[in-house]
Amino acid sequence: MTEPLPADLLAVLVCPVTRAPLEQHGDELVATRPAGAGLRYPVRDGIPVMLDSEARLPEGVDSLETFRRRFAGDLPREPEGADATGGGG
Repeated sequence: MTEPLPADLLAVLVCPVTRAPLEQHGDELVATRPAGAGLRYPVRDGIPVMLDSEARLPEGVDSLETFRRRFAGDLPREPEGADATGGGG
């Protein structure tokens, strides 16, 4: 099992998809939103892997795109004119 991450690090990390705060559950960081269906990110050798491609999806969700559609109301909206990479066009 992974050692607990320092509290000051955990306080600044958020889910890159939902921007929800994270809680450490063993070897994973779990997004607190959507409730009961947060994405789970691995902690490997004490390092959080915060890539959406590495996220473990909730049960019954087969892809990140399905997750985004199903929980669209829980996800932050992109600023007007921003593209998917955050470059802003």
